Amino acid sequence: MVETVLGYLGLGLMLGLAGIGSSIGTTIAANAAEGALKKNPEKSSSYMILSALPATQGLYGFVGFLMWLLNKEWLAANGAIAFGVGLSVGAACLISAIRQGQVCANGIVGISQGHNVQTNTMIYAALPEFYAILALVGALMPIFLM
Repeated sequence: MVETVLGYLGLGLMLGLAGIGSSIGTTIAANAAEGALKKNPEKSSSYMILSALPATQGLYGFVGFLMWLLNKEWLAANGAIAFGVGLSVGAACLISAIRQGQVCANGIVGISQGHNVQTNTMIYAALPEFYAILALVGALMPIFLM
């Protein structure tokens, strides 16, 4: 019973923390986009693309949540592992999305000032995202390897 509760708590943390990180990250970038629209509205599509990038971490948390939820028998027997995985993935996605939002916000400001930095910003934004991807891959490994 305790194992099962721990497992489901871990799943909740994975989904919740990843979603919180994405909502904060997209808000950081969108706030910069709102200001940038006043200065250079012609670049709104660039602002929108960069504002949406931090949303992916929430998707990673959701995918991890679903994959673990589909393996209920394994989850019930390995609740402590699921708790640790959920907390780790959730924290990685939370921090990654926030930091990615900050990178994107700086790129949005640069674009609004007339600099051609969209491609570079997307490359820089991929760096914190990489660790969220690693966290998701690490979360899926126990399911498929055990």
